[in-house]
Amino acid sequence: MAEDKDSAEAVVSELHKKISDAFNLFDDESNKTVDVREVGTIIRSLGCFPTEAELHEIITEIEEEELTGFIRLEKFLPTMTKVLMERKFRPIPEELLLQAFEVLDQEKKGYLEPEDLKKFMTQEGEPFSHDEMEEMLSAAVDPDKNVVYYKDFVGMMTVRDQ
Repeated sequence: MAEDKDSAEAVVSELHKKISDAFNLFDDESNKTVDVREVGTIIRSLGCFPTEAELHEIITEIEEEELTGFIRLEKFLPTMTKVLMERKFRPIPEELLLQAFEVLDQEKKGYLEPEDLKKFMTQEGEPFSHDEMEEMLSAAVDPDKNVVYYKDFVGMMTVRDQ
């Protein structure tokens, strides 16, 4: 039994270090706080991919009563430890992403035109902002052909479990 407890403590300790390291990258003032706008980036860097609504719920849970625009490590750490232990907000599997692109590629060409992709991503489901769309297209569009080869793009953007 003691071994199990030591093992669990080691896992939690390792998670705390991982979370703290990610948090500290954005702690510009070195005062154990980060700008609330950085929380999504920190969470995604830890391999979790909540929707915007889920992200808003997390922020609401860890924000101070008196809204300061900053999140403290002491509030972020236990919430993120729980999220990581429960393996919440896992990335969408590569096969599912590929299927989504294939549905959009009705002619089965293996690629999408940037304008078509932009239309789908800004008008359907949880729409991308203009900035998010531009950032995505800068990574997705083949510079030589000016199209999005979605198999390559899906491979590039999926996270493999460690």
